[in-house]
This record gives sequence, structure tokens and C-alpha cells, in this order.
Amino acid sequence: MKKKVISALLCVAMVSSMLIGCGSKTEEAPAAAETEASTEEAAPAEEAEAPAEEASAEGGSVYYLNFKPEVDEQWQEIAAAYTAETGVPVKVVTAASGTYEEVLKSEIAGSDAPTLFQINGPVGYNSWKDYCLDLTDSDLYKNLSDKSLAVTGEDGKAYGIPYTVESYGIIYNNAIMEKYFAMDGAVATSVDEINNFDTLKAVVEDMQAKKDDLGIEGVFASTSLLPGEDWRWQTHLANIPVYYEYKEKGVTDLDALEFTYGENFKNIFDLYINNSTCAPTLLGSKAVTDSMSEFALGQCAMVQNGNWGWGQIAGVEGNTVAEEDVKFMPIYTGVAGEENQGLCTGTENFWCVNSQTSEANQKATLDFVNWMISSDAGKDYMVNSLGNSAPFTTFGDDEKPQDPLAKEMYRFMENGKTSVSWNFTTFPSQDFKDDFGAALLEYCNGNMTWDDVASLVVTRWAEEKAATK
Repeated sequence: MKKKVISALLCVAMVSSMLIGCGSKTEEAPAAAETEASTEEAAPAEEAEAPAEEASAEGGSVYYLNFKPEVDEQWQEIAAAYTAETGVPVKVVTAASGTYEEVLKSEIAGSDAPTLFQINGPVGYNSWKDYCLDLTDSDLYKNLSDKSLAVTGEDGKAYGIPYTVESYGIIYNNAIMEKYFAMDGAVATSVDEINNFDTLKAVVEDMQAKKDDLGIEGVFASTSLLPGEDWRWQTHLANIPVYYEYKEKGVTDLDALEFTYGENFKNIFDLYINNSTCAPTLLGSKAVTDSMSEFALGQCAMVQNGNWGWGQIAGVEGNTVAEEDVKFMPIYTGVAGEENQGLCTGTENFWCVNSQTSEANQKATLDFVNWMISSDAGKDYMVNSLGNSAPFTTFGDDEKPQDPLAKEMYRFMENGKTSVSWNFTTFPSQDFKDDFGAALLEYCNGNMTWDDVASLVVTRWAEEKAATK
């Protein structure tokens, strides 16, 4: 099965599915959001080049290509604050969801290329190693709490430095759960009893049957399968079967994935789409913001997302979920021994400095990231604005994020459960993930069987891995 044939078939099927809407209309995100912090007025267009070269030669400047649209506003504020404090120009461009690689390819080749960009791990490094500066002697690397977290090259040197550690799982509204547990005939009496898929399934299906009494539209928020918004499933959820296959085989990567735990993926995915606020056939119009709003407004009891999702909950106008009721549970899929499973914890957020920009820009960029992890102002932004759990020795215990999901993340990291490591950084390509996500949408629309989806995962994995050799 060739990639072009698969993509063509999926695209034809997706066009018909996108004609049907569900819930509120989601506006299309712009390709990128851009702000340049500067203490001087912009020069006329014909004179713009000379001041830029002079700034670069004298002290350098910073251009950060940001990966996460949900924190664009915060990064713009940080850029302005740093420029006001140091006089160094900082520009932040934020790629729209699902377009980062495309934007980076376009920007890195320009005359005004990013000086600071992001890779998602070893696979990303292989794609961008020609642009990754050796950071082994940098303060950024020296202050890294666990040096093994860095992305290294074949020479053993550090080229990518993680700036946060994150967790994801099933976020739940404890107030709704407690209301259910108090009902006659509830199949469980507390969340503590939900430590495997069978129990989770029984609770969820009973809650769905009683959704009117619970005052919700569905147990789970809508499963966002709008193209570019499906990363929670084709990446984050897909990590779990890959994690268990790697674990079973004692490896950290595979050229050929057997998708041994594909049925486990199907278990939880079916539970999501069949006990939701939205019918499975109408999920192609749903974005992540839609599902997070549904949770924030109390329209559902659960949603799969990460600790970064707190801002998306708290920021919703009319939010009805109390901070103390926002909790985490692991994503159970029916694997033996999952009672001891914790949250999915790791990172795909690695800073890289452009090795092909000027030395002045490299120094300015290293100074900027060092300010982010060592100054009082920078650390405050890292923790309280960006919500990062920064893995650096420069942060004390009192400088950890205090939002409810961050607290839950630390609780799971410290309760003796086994965290599910992030292995999606070894997924072969964005094309693989996009094709997987498109297939999941067609599965929901009834246009593909699960066997078709599983076959596509195995085939496309092998094809894309081979293409990187």
C-alpha cells in the first residue's frame, strides 16, 4: 500500500465527513501569530535591513518559533518584558496547531531564520541536526536536573534541552463523579476503585445511561478529530500501545511495529466516542478547544488531555468547574497489570539553538533561555504563565506550578505508580500521525473497519521508518 494512494483515499472520504457539523463552529486558526518586542519604532521598509544587521552584529537578537498556540499570548508578554529589561529584540512567532514542521521548514530557510526552535525528540533531531547547536557547554544543559533527558547526537553531545516535563491522562470533574457515586445502583463508590479498564468501562457506561440525572450531555468530551486537532489520539493515545509493545520486546524503537496492543487502543477509543457529548459520525468538526470548553462548562465529566489543559479550562468564560474538583486518572486500556499504571509522563519539548545563525544571535538566544531558567522574572514566567514543570536545578520546591493538574501530576509521580513513558517521540513522521488520525475519523464515520485502521498503522509505520533510513 503506497502512501499517495492511502492519502488520496482518506482525503476523499474526509471531504464528505467535514460537510457535517457538530456543536459550535470553530474558527480556523491563522497560520502563525507574530509580535516583535522592541523599544524603537520600526524603520521604513526600504531601510529595514540596515538596522537589523547592525543589531545582530552588535548584540544579536532572538527569534523564537513557538510550538504551542495555547501559550502564544504568554510568550508575547515574555518577549516584551525581556526586551524592556535588556534592550535585546525578541520576536515570537507561533505556528498554528499541526503546522509546526511546515512553518519551521519555511522559516529556517529565510534570511530572518529562527534562532530558537523546538524538536520533539530523537526523530525531530534527525530531521534538524544540521541546524542544532552543540549545547553541552551551555548553562542551559549544565543546569538540567537529569542530563539523560537531553537529546544527544551520535557524538554524545547535547543538542536539544527539555524545558518542561508534562503528564497527560483522563481529567475528571470530581463533583460530577461524587454525584454519581451517591446514586442508587452506582457500580463504584469512589474513584479509587477505578484502576483498570473493566471498572472504568462499567462506570462510564452507567454514567452515560444516567447522564440526564447527572446533568451532563455525555461522560466524555467530544473526541476532536478535526484535521490538525487530532493529536490527542494519533499521538498521545497511540503512545500507550506503543509503550507496551516496546516494553514487551525490551526495545526503545522499532522499524516494524506489530501494533500488538491495537485492541487496547480500540477499547478506550470506543469508550470515548460512544459515551460522549457528540455522536461518533459528527466528530470531524470538533477541535480541542471545543472539548475543553465542554468540560469547563460542566457538560461532561471527563476529557483526555494533559496538565497544560488547566489554562484551557480556567480560561473558559462561564467556567463552572471548581479548581479543587479538577483531577487526573490514568488512561486504562485493558492491559494486564495496569492497576499499577500511572499517568503518561515525559516531554517532547526540546529547545534547540540555530547553529547556522550568527554567533551574536546564538549568544543572545542562549542568554535569553538562561534568563528564563535562572532569573526571578524568567522563572516566574516559566512556572506561572507557561505552566511549565521546568527540569532545572535553578528551580526550588516552592517554584513548582500550583495549578490543580500540576499538583495531580506530582501526586502521581510520587505515589509509587509506574509512569507511562513518552514514546511517541519515536513515531516515524508527522505524515504517519496524520494518516492515523484521518483513519480514526473514517472509522468513526463508518467508512473503515478497525482491521483497516490497524493495518494502516502497521504499513505506514514501516514505510515511514524506512524512508528515514
